[in-house]
Amino acid sequence: MAVLLTDQNAPDVAPTTEEKRLRGRSPGQLAWRRFRRDKTGLVSGVVVLFFFVVGLGAPLISLLYGKDPYTPYATPENGLLTNTGFPVKPNGGVSGQFWFGIEPHTGRDVFMVLIYGIRTSLLISLAVVLATTIIGTVLGITAGYLGGRSDYLISRITDTLLSVPSTLFILAFMPVAWAGYMAAGEEVPVWVRAGSIVGLLTLFGWTRNARLLRGQTFSLREREFIEAAKVTGAGTRRIIFRELLPNLWTPVLVLVTLDLPSYVTAEAALSFLGVGITAPTPDWGVMVQNGAGLISSDITYLAFPGFAMIIFVLAFNLLGDSVRDALDPKGNR
Repeated sequence: MAVLLTDQNAPDVAPTTEEKRLRGRSPGQLAWRRFRRDKTGLVSGVVVLFFFVVGLGAPLISLLYGKDPYTPYATPENGLLTNTGFPVKPNGGVSGQFWFGIEPHTGRDVFMVLIYGIRTSLLISLAVVLATTIIGTVLGITAGYLGGRSDYLISRITDTLLSVPSTLFILAFMPVAWAGYMAAGEEVPVWVRAGSIVGLLTLFGWTRNARLLRGQTFSLREREFIEAAKVTGAGTRRIIFRELLPNLWTPVLVLVTLDLPSYVTAEAALSFLGVGITAPTPDWGVMVQNGAGLISSDITYLAFPGFAMIIFVLAFNLLGDSVRDALDPKGNR
């Protein structure tokens, strides 16, 4: 009977050129390499960056364009609006002077209202994302690592907030919070409205982050590098910030990319329902609310904020998927 003998000292298979190129690269470099190969992610990133540049650069655009979002540039007296308040020219008054047309009844420039509306929605959403990420990360890691009573208390608070219908709660609570201004017959200041939106969305928004990071921390706290840190005498604070947190940046970053478009639409929805930002402050939700009542007479006005919101949310969701795939260590290199 023939016996097949193998040479135990035979050299290993030589690494390929691609494997040689990847050796020595950090996880961040490998993730960036995977992201660059994702054409959808790159295009989505460019679109998202464009919205951020436009929104944050709104004052500069206003200076270059020569108009602001508050001045009524069109009136019946100058022949740009009819006596009923609608643009005289077709397609909502779109022209070389008014790129996106004229806002019915107010006579404002729709282009500038839309630009500043992007700014308003992004600033509020960024504030909510920052707050929910910090609170959710701190409480999630604390519950997952310490366990015991801390975990029980944080988990029960999380479960309670998740059981509350957040939209209905906000709709009911906002008028109560503003009752003092309404009783005095005063208009609720913009900063109060914006602060209320940020506070209430944060109140309900951190729970998902905390629950996810709690589960991630549970799986990490029994790993060898945590045990090694304990053996060397590392304290709880050092383990959380030097050992656990660096290994949780990936889910945190993915949550940020998925949360921001959600809060943009949530803020717009609250403004649409009348418990968010109100006119004359430029805002996507306010524009959609006004446009919904003009859909039969001037659909052009509704088209611009509607398409802008759809494009932004779609691009950011696609970007979030691409970032998640790029940061996945099991993804294709």
